[in-house]
Amino acid sequence: MHIKQSIAPTLLALSVSLALSGCLESEQQDPKVSINKNPYPSTYQPLPKQTTLIKNTTVLIGNGERFDNADVLMTDGKISQVGKNLSAVGAVEIDGTDKWVTPGVIDVHSHLGVYPSPSAESHSDGNEMSSPNTSEVWSEHSIWPQDPGFNAARAGGVTTMQILPGSANLFGGRGVTLRNVSSHTMQGMKFPEAPYGLKMACGENPKRVYGSRKILPSTRMGNMAGYRMAWAEATEYKHAWEKYDRDYEAGKNPLAPARDLELDTLRGVLDGEILIHNHCYKAEEMAMMIDLGKEFNYPSGTFHHAIEGYKIADLLAENGNCAAMWPDWWGFKMEAYDMIHENVAVVNAVKNSCAIVHSDSNSTIQRLNQEAGKVMYRANENGFALKPAEAIRWITLNAAKSLGIDDKTGSLEVGKNADVVLWNQSPFSVYAQAEQVFVDGAKVYDRFDDKYQATSDFMLGQAEVPALPKKGGQ
Repeated sequence: MHIKQSIAPTLLALSVSLALSGCLESEQQDPKVSINKNPYPSTYQPLPKQTTLIKNTTVLIGNGERFDNADVLMTDGKISQVGKNLSAVGAVEIDGTDKWVTPGVIDVHSHLGVYPSPSAESHSDGNEMSSPNTSEVWSEHSIWPQDPGFNAARAGGVTTMQILPGSANLFGGRGVTLRNVSSHTMQGMKFPEAPYGLKMACGENPKRVYGSRKILPSTRMGNMAGYRMAWAEATEYKHAWEKYDRDYEAGKNPLAPARDLELDTLRGVLDGEILIHNHCYKAEEMAMMIDLGKEFNYPSGTFHHAIEGYKIADLLAENGNCAAMWPDWWGFKMEAYDMIHENVAVVNAVKNSCAIVHSDSNSTIQRLNQEAGKVMYRANENGFALKPAEAIRWITLNAAKSLGIDDKTGSLEVGKNADVVLWNQSPFSVYAQAEQVFVDGAKVYDRFDDKYQATSDFMLGQAEVPALPKKGGQ
């Protein structure tokens, strides 16, 4: 008892001291350290729009539905109605007889602006080949908005696109989603509220680039080790910031973790705010990347190129992965060798799949509708029964899903952005041409009206190269 009595005053004093210390600590907190996740916000503003009614046309909604002899009404930049015998006071009416209407085309894999035309070394800004992990770079900081390729893509019906870094690195950096409108700044094209993407790359590219420098990775197992080391470090970084936030909210005055731009991007993926877009050809590598996502608790996202997607179509659908593919590019390197022309159709055939046709080309982006048509026709020659209403999803709604913007665009459903293309005939015909293109209900292209055929500032005043005289017999 005597011992307890002698200790009691000491414990009481210590308790009071700690309580006072806690009060003082909460009163003397430094300003909270926070990270601005959107330091380069969109300044995009829709162009002047008007109520527009396209009458008596074939409509591919983008979600698998088709309407014949139907009307499409655009009001206040949104799709307001799709049906028959529609009318609207003051609407500009367009006769769509014998024509087709689709959602605006979306390309999930473009390098316009970072590898612009004219192609010159001084404009080659898409691949930061200085480290296997360059997650800190953002493609938007390389975009040249005056790239004439944007205008050419718009004439092909492209209204939205993701601009990605190149594929030299395990982690190439952030991609950005753009509205295909004329602008003097990248921010003026930036799709409001679209999530960022993180470009990753499997296979030959990173191991070739860095193996030639005698640094990791030089093998596919080196690739995998590099991913795992990066995600392990990002996980620790995420936990450090979460602990800082908890401690600060508890009234303590913790020291904020050191800022790391590379790990900011990787943490964004772990937090579900940034979407993975992975250059990956081979089936076994895509399967490993799915397992990698499970190991570090993030969705493994969209696989780009996916030459062997047909081998694991069920696994892709099961794990919610989109696959963005070419119709017929193959054989240009070993990992692109084991290709079939029905690749997109096989991936598409599985329930809950997300098959996409992409370009990865400044010329192919101008005819993504016909690239999708190649798949449809070739697959149907080999036993499939694909219809235009399904095939259009590959360049509209599925692409929007991959980019995390399918609640805003990708289909002509009521309430979505009025991103619309009027074609002279079926968009899957080799003779198809986009006649009018709308973004948020504003006309941005008209094949028959020069006022809606934007020209890059770069091209103004450029002398046209005269045509060479034809020789006899040609």
